[in-house]
Amino acid sequence: MIDSDDDDVPALSAHTLAALQEFYNETRTGPDQSETPSDQFAVGAVEEDWRMSQFWYSDETATQLAEEAVREAGDGGRIACVSAPSVYQKLKQGVVDGSDRVSAVVLEYDRRFAAYGDDFVFYDYGEPLSLPASVAPQSFDVVLADPPYLSEECLSKVAKTIKYLSKGKVLLCTGAIMENLAKELLDLKMCSFLPKHNRNLSNEFRCFVNYPSRLLSG
Repeated sequence: MIDSDDDDVPALSAHTLAALQEFYNETRTGPDQSETPSDQFAVGAVEEDWRMSQFWYSDETATQLAEEAVREAGDGGRIACVSAPSVYQKLKQGVVDGSDRVSAVVLEYDRRFAAYGDDFVFYDYGEPLSLPASVAPQSFDVVLADPPYLSEECLSKVAKTIKYLSKGKVLLCTGAIMENLAKELLDLKMCSFLPKHNRNLSNEFRCFVNYPSRLLSG
């Protein structure tokens, strides 16, 4: 508790006040531009929030999904990461070959990701087509999506977003129990690749695609 008696409030030196102001300005304007991409976009920079059904992929899974997206998008391709920020972060870290030759955006409900600037698109799956004019229909070579909830209602709405964004290639990560619905809504087939998360989840997760994938089906 803080004592409310004005007489007990400590006085700060001009040097301390200047340091605090500098720190405050940095937190408002984002990371120092002299930082390396891996510093700016580290997965741990934004911690997962279970209350928002956020569960980050393991480092290995995020990297492999990023590699898959880059391979399928091709040089100059565009990638949309729908509720999959840890994959977006890998694309920006420069650890995936060819990631410098593609562009990517992250669609998220969590406004903390606005730290990514123009790459951030606010997204509420409850309003699947409520997207800014800057997000043109059928403008992404690869749409990688991870719906926040394992429910028919959630996947059905996210599928509308996917169809709006995608030129054709779709990579969906969700529970194995959604296999039939993924087939029905988006004509997706299950891959052999088993995605893993930083925390053990009770539900079995799988990847689904609508194109031949050597990286995920090998």
